[in-house]
Amino acid sequence: MSGPALVSILRQGGILVASVHTALDDAEMVRFQQDLVEQIGQYRARGVIIDVAALDVIDSFAANTLRSIADIARLRGAHTVIVGIQPDVAFAMVSLGMGLAGVTTALDLEEGLAYLAGIRGGTRREPSGG
Repeated sequence: MSGPALVSILRQGGILVASVHTALDDAEMVRFQQDLVEQIGQYRARGVIIDVAALDVIDSFAANTLRSIADIARLRGAHTVIVGIQPDVAFAMVSLGMGLAGVTTALDLEEGLAYLAGIRGGTRREPSGG
């Protein structure tokens, strides 16, 4: 019997919303990456939102994996937005030189959805959060 889901991936039209519910170890992070990339192809997703609001730490492996997910998704035709990075987490990441360069971030799920809607509608705007 397994415990509660560590990550949930839901489809909303052409967008996949992946919510990370708890800290993931390296193996779980790799499994999450594989599952999400598989679903991008399966559902022909055009947008991916990764919600990390539940995380109070994002280590270098997790940051690199999130960047890789965004790169792979882009190569598969999907835009990625990472949402919900907590202020303390953002501060620690910048202090340690672990940014998410090249990956779009947004304050929350609502702003991430608005960003992706703008891309699809041709009225791209930069989110204010991150």
